[in-house]
Amino acid sequence: MDDFLGRMSRFRGQILPSQQALYERLATNGQSPKALMISCADSRVVPELITQADPGELFVCRNAGNIVPPFSQANGGVSSAVEYAVVALGVRDIIICGHSDCGAMKAFRDPEALEKMPNVAAWLRHSHAAHSVVCNAYPDLDDNAAARAMALENVVAQLNHLRTHPSVAAAMAQGRLTLHGWFFEIETCQVLALNGETGIFEQVREDGGLPVAMVAGRRLADLDHQYMAAAE
Repeated sequence: MDDFLGRMSRFRGQILPSQQALYERLATNGQSPKALMISCADSRVVPELITQADPGELFVCRNAGNIVPPFSQANGGVSSAVEYAVVALGVRDIIICGHSDCGAMKAFRDPEALEKMPNVAAWLRHSHAAHSVVCNAYPDLDDNAAARAMALENVVAQLNHLRTHPSVAAAMAQGRLTLHGWFFEIETCQVLALNGETGIFEQVREDGGLPVAMVAGRRLADLDHQYMAAAE
């Protein structure tokens, strides 16, 4: 903790002066983040560092396994963060970010370890779909490859869970919310993004655009057209 204390002192003495105006503005005007990022609590994965986001730009929710429980199954911190970000803050994008060497995903390969952590075991039930996909679709992978596949499939599973939240479903139907699935490779610091059209995680390149998992699609206009056609 002494090390952290020293860094806090350096922050106030060396970094804060150049950002004082920003913090004063945020304190006065409140926050208006551009996106919600749901990432793993792993200490090696730092959303603000990966995205180089300034204070006030990124609303972050971190937990073991970057999990989003389905709406019907949990009324907890993740569900509340999602609802608040979409309804109160009006974020336009939500990112589910998994990562390599994920301990939560590796735990599925070592069920005995979970016997000593019943709360973790209960929490990871929200990743069982990813585990089932890997076991049945990729049965011949070794432990390392299976753990990586689990982490990737888990991003997809959590995106599906996210769509069950009423605030998310409504915002997407209104065309004001887009969902993203990312995978952070710790060893290379590369980010892979899920392309919803191809189902492939693609390496993010500055000159290649950003693949999107689920694009917002306004449906109200189509419904209005259907109602008009029926009336005629």
